[in-house]
Amino acid sequence: MSQADPTNRPLTQHVDQSRGAYDLNQYEAVGGYNSVRKMLKDLSPAEGLDILKASNLRGRGGAGFPTGMKWSFVPMQSDAERLAKPMQKYIVANADEMEPGTFKDRVIMEGCPHLLVEGMITGAAILQATTGYIFIRGEYVEAAEKLNRAISECRDKGWLGKNILGSGWDFDLHVHTSAGRYICGEETALLNSLEGKRATPRAKPPFPQVSGLWGKPTIVNNVETIANIPNIINFGPEWFQSLSLTEDAGTKLYGVSGRVKKAGCWELPMGTSARELLEVHAGGMSDGYSLKTFLPGGGSTPLLLPEHLDTPMDYTHIGKIGSRMGTGTMIMIDEQVDFIGALKNLEHFFAQESCGFCTPCRDGLPWVEKCLDNIMQGKGTRADIEFLDRATVNLNMGYTFCAHAPGAMGPLESALKYFRDEFEARIVSEAS
Repeated sequence: MSQADPTNRPLTQHVDQSRGAYDLNQYEAVGGYNSVRKMLKDLSPAEGLDILKASNLRGRGGAGFPTGMKWSFVPMQSDAERLAKPMQKYIVANADEMEPGTFKDRVIMEGCPHLLVEGMITGAAILQATTGYIFIRGEYVEAAEKLNRAISECRDKGWLGKNILGSGWDFDLHVHTSAGRYICGEETALLNSLEGKRATPRAKPPFPQVSGLWGKPTIVNNVETIANIPNIINFGPEWFQSLSLTEDAGTKLYGVSGRVKKAGCWELPMGTSARELLEVHAGGMSDGYSLKTFLPGGGSTPLLLPEHLDTPMDYTHIGKIGSRMGTGTMIMIDEQVDFIGALKNLEHFFAQESCGFCTPCRDGLPWVEKCLDNIMQGKGTRADIEFLDRATVNLNMGYTFCAHAPGAMGPLESALKYFRDEFEARIVSEAS
């Protein structure tokens, strides 16, 4: 993720390699925290929200919901009301990042922690929030250390704390290291965990924008989403939209993993094709391997085929061909992989990460894993395939409490659609 100052120098310059991240002085020297100053000196919260809505920024955590629209549901106060008795409101960055194959938020937090911190402060100024939390998985030790250091620098410099820039607005920010559960990617499960409760999703409504953390208005957004806010405030919605190749605005952190020559993560225009990501940036498949299928946006997105590589990687176009953009981090699966085994391994992850709150997810996902294991070991029957077909219906949206099990059904349903013959072949072989 890069930012630019008014001279258009990318913020990715001036890196102090000995520290591995920017200190506050380096960050400010290339335009860091200008968006905070602009929000507090030149713009009202309503004007900031209008800029965010006009930018067409969509959530980068997987769902792709319009950020400005989501934020518009938060109750706001007039300046007089806020100064007399500010409403307690929270902004939370979801840095749990446990989606299989996804590592883009880690790149931001370890490579440029001040960009996330600035996004949190600027976003809080738009929302009139009083407290912020970065909810980060326990394994991200380096990222947490760098974020805590950045926050400490900001407190010392006056970017956090009481009466920021003489505006009369108080805001502080904290890093919360979680014990780590995939279900914490669901925003209300995250809030329960942050409150010290069991990480299970909440019934909605009420939505967090009205009643979230400790019953107060709360916004929860992905790290990459929040990291886009400073640039949008600094340079405007038209600039942000101009960065994209398609109608879904901005840039995107795309990742590629699997048997490729150069796995990695790159910031590119939204709508960059999957083919360019694979063949240009990742260098193509490793020698001796050919692409069989790929997950376009992490482990919970439906599989796509090599014929889909020319599709623009954005929310609209990926949706039209039957998958989801998700996190934009592609997992390439080659022809030599035991495909049923890989699918079983993925479903094992989802089964063990179920919060156990609802029966279809708690009991259904282990049965999906068991059926796939039977087929992988040559012990499967036609009844196993029939069960998997039923699971893609009964564990989908409308039958479960949240989107965890439906997400797990994405890869399975698409595997049965595109590669049913491989499931059948394992059974026929055993019968013979």
